[in-house]
Amino acid sequence: MEMRKIFNIFTVFVVAAIVTVSSLWIGQQAYRWLPPQAAAESQLIDDLISFLVTLGAFIFLGVTSTLMYSILFHRAVKGDLSDGPHIEGNVTLEVVWTAIPIMLVLWIAGYSYQVYQEMGIQGPTGLVHLHNPVGMESAYAATKAPKVEPVEKIDVVAKQWAWVFHYPEKNVTSTELHLPSDRRVRLALQSEDVLHGFYIPAFRLKQDIVPNHTIDFEFTPVRAGQYRLTDSQYSGTYFATMQANVVVESPEDYHQWLSQAATQKPTLAKNQAASEYAQASSQSVKTGWTTVVPAASPLVNYPG
Repeated sequence: MEMRKIFNIFTVFVVAAIVTVSSLWIGQQAYRWLPPQAAAESQLIDDLISFLVTLGAFIFLGVTSTLMYSILFHRAVKGDLSDGPHIEGNVTLEVVWTAIPIMLVLWIAGYSYQVYQEMGIQGPTGLVHLHNPVGMESAYAATKAPKVEPVEKIDVVAKQWAWVFHYPEKNVTSTELHLPSDRRVRLALQSEDVLHGFYIPAFRLKQDIVPNHTIDFEFTPVRAGQYRLTDSQYSGTYFATMQANVVVESPEDYHQWLSQAATQKPTLAKNQAASEYAQASSQSVKTGWTTVVPAASPLVNYPG
């Protein structure tokens, strides 16, 4: 009997070690499931996701291992159809299985809020219910240094169904978002009609754009390349066409593009939603479904 008890304790420690190591390994694999880290904030979000995957894997493997252990070593003998012993009123066990989930939830909430603070994505004119406390820091700083003041400010207008970007420095408009790498950027997000969602997966950033409000949104691109901006909110019939390229380039290339775009005369940009609406309107078969007429194609210096 004593040997069996020792064997059980040894088995528990071995299984616990295997579950811990496996969970840590699975958590590290989470980094490979995500797009490239194109913004400074991406590292913070990826670390949070890896933490959640590690924790989830530990709970899943722990519960599964416990079930397997019970099935293998504590199953009833063949032919035993009797009921097990009646056990109830274990206050210690009830306190433990109540306290542990509460502590886990508080741990996750605290870590998530810390990440949100370090990102510092909300500017000074964010909505009241989204506004962060004073002293929020830049993720790009990566230390406890004072918040970095954005060096590039761009106006973003969302409408059914197009993105329009305005660069006040050169009074340039575009349907393609250009950003300088390793520079803090502040976007002034506005909606002309309904609720839209500004979402760039490679940046791990998403912000709802509320009509009749200007929302300052800050981040720091760090990886040159071309990415995709999508509307994360269902904003109507053609919301799937509301996409735009995001080009991150060196500060030199960015300012060169800005100067070149400023020399071009404004032209109508291609609008896929307007094209699809016109095509549907010309069809002889009518579905009877009503839809919002897309906004006119934007007039921009650089259509992309």
